[in-house]
Amino acid sequence: MAYASRFLSRSKQLQGSLGVLQQRNAIPIPVRAFAKEAARPTFKGDEMLKGVFTEIKNKFQAAVDILLKEKITLAPEDPAAVKQYANVMKTIRQKADMFSESQRIKYDIENETKEIPDARAYLLKLKDIRTRRGLTDELGAEAMMFEALEKVEKDIKKPLLRSDKKGMDLLVAEFEKGNKKLGIRKEDLPKYEENLELSIAKAQLDELKSDALEAMESQKKKEEFKDEEMPDIPEKPPEGVMP
Repeated sequence: MAYASRFLSRSKQLQGSLGVLQQRNAIPIPVRAFAKEAARPTFKGDEMLKGVFTEIKNKFQAAVDILLKEKITLAPEDPAAVKQYANVMKTIRQKADMFSESQRIKYDIENETKEIPDARAYLLKLKDIRTRRGLTDELGAEAMMFEALEKVEKDIKKPLLRSDKKGMDLLVAEFEKGNKKLGIRKEDLPKYEENLELSIAKAQLDELKSDALEAMESQKKKEEFKDEEMPDIPEKPPEGVMP
């Protein structure tokens, strides 16, 4: 049970999904609730809060139950082991109704960009989310998008707002040209998502393997010295011996 919990503590996907669940069910607490004479919160509010934590607990327990039954091979260098681990985590997400990494990123984008009015700030926020999630831009798509934006803004002679339908259509057209040059196709998106999940699974297996080896080494040292007697250190040095 403890080791299964350790797996979950290392899973950023599951932690992120539980965080989203908490955000979705967040209950605003009025400031007056903290006042000295404030009345006790209503029973209905208590039940809502209890329901949120119960749901989180059930999802966590569902994940632990699956990990207790599955055999995980700590071999990040083995593609088969990485794929098997990724499949286990996918099963956990489906069973516990949690986000995949791709879904989590999509949620972050929708949630963090909805109030952004201009295209440049929007792209900068996308860059921030990518960096924060530890994703690399190996194809150079990010640079391509900023180049496309520069071209469109130069053509319309003003900053591009997301509410400018004509300007945004021009930007999307430039994005499509760039995607074609980079070899990015919409029909390949599921493959990109799968590769993302596999790269995350490999990184997690790497970390879990390091933790396991460290724990084994620590246990080995304890077993080596457990039968040795501790030296008897006198409180005072013998006569004639300087402390």
